[in-house]
Amino acid sequence: MNEVITSKVDNKGRLCLPLEIRESLCINSGDIFFIKREKNNILKLAKAENPFELLAQHAIEESRKGNTVTLEDYEKKRRVAKRKK
Repeated sequence: MNEVITSKVDNKGRLCLPLEIRESLCINSGDIFFIKREKNNILKLAKAENPFELLAQHAIEESRKGNTVTLEDYEKKRRVAKRKK
């Protein structure tokens, strides 16, 4: 999407992002953004992402694929490896 889209600021200073943009960038209600003012009054927006949420999502996906072990199994493997040393 390289087209120019306009949006109006309301009397409370809010700028509405069009649905097409929100959907394509996975922007949801409550998301937080960093706003930086550049030269020539250009605004840059960056969606703030919680790294722990991304890690948790990755862990859930790996668990569903069967690529994880329980803490008990991990501890057993660790004890066996320690005995071999």
